[in-house]
Amino acid sequence: MDVSLVTISSVDEGSVESPSGPGNIDIRVVRAFGEEWKRFRNDSLDDNELGDMFGLYTAIFPWADLPEDPVGFDAGCGTGRWARMFAPRVGHLHCVDASEAALDVARQTLADLSNVEFHLEDISSMSLADDSCDFGYSLGVLHHVPDTELAARSCVAKLKPGAPFLVYLYYDLEDAGVLRRVLLRLVTGVRQVFSRLPRRVKTVATDAVALVVYLPLARLAQLVERVGRDPSAIPLFQYRNRSFYVMRNDALDRFGTRLEKRFSYEEVRNILEQAGLERVMFSEGPPWWVAVGWKTT
Repeated sequence: MDVSLVTISSVDEGSVESPSGPGNIDIRVVRAFGEEWKRFRNDSLDDNELGDMFGLYTAIFPWADLPEDPVGFDAGCGTGRWARMFAPRVGHLHCVDASEAALDVARQTLADLSNVEFHLEDISSMSLADDSCDFGYSLGVLHHVPDTELAARSCVAKLKPGAPFLVYLYYDLEDAGVLRRVLLRLVTGVRQVFSRLPRRVKTVATDAVALVVYLPLARLAQLVERVGRDPSAIPLFQYRNRSFYVMRNDALDRFGTRLEKRFSYEEVRNILEQAGLERVMFSEGPPWWVAVGWKTT
């Protein structure tokens, strides 16, 4: 199988102590996600559950707009779980990540696919030629980089005019109730503590959060839905049909990283439009915010 690796600029996750990395990365965040993806490889995740999650993230992706055998990129591919769903539908897929540990997992996840190329790079300085790609996506990554606007502009620059770019950025709960906004502030405080814990302590702590917070609320929301009521008022209702594995992974994702940004609807729109996208549209349901736009022609 011709699954290639292109190494342009590496991040030494074991020796660099400064939070400021080369380019638009935070070394601590890169290291934390490398550790996370080694632990949650997603290879044991049920295909139906992964497919359902993929459907939510890509519900508004304009598959019909792509040319035959399109070439595109996954900016911040992690374990390659979304690349595994994209690659069979496209001609060639560039998987880009700043974490060598993550790419090691992604190479194994995608080992049976011959149309995938790996790049160990900062997504803000990808080596792909400008105006060269038929599509791109970055799901759950741009809110973990120091300069989200720069990363968005850099990704859009790689697209051909008229090509779509799909993103997922964390929601700031701007129009949620007072209780949820208060909970978000509390969660942020807890995250700031947990993210600084030693790795093994942090994983135990976030597993505990998944067990005592995520799981009960998710199953309560599931019960409410089963009796014919709307579960959306319950925090974490979007996990009602998710496995405990996903809850543990997401608890580590949410509480285990030092750098997290959240955005309003208008902020996401502005970021994407300023990056060079037009006709920006949003998915109506969770996860928030999933949006797509087309590079200006």
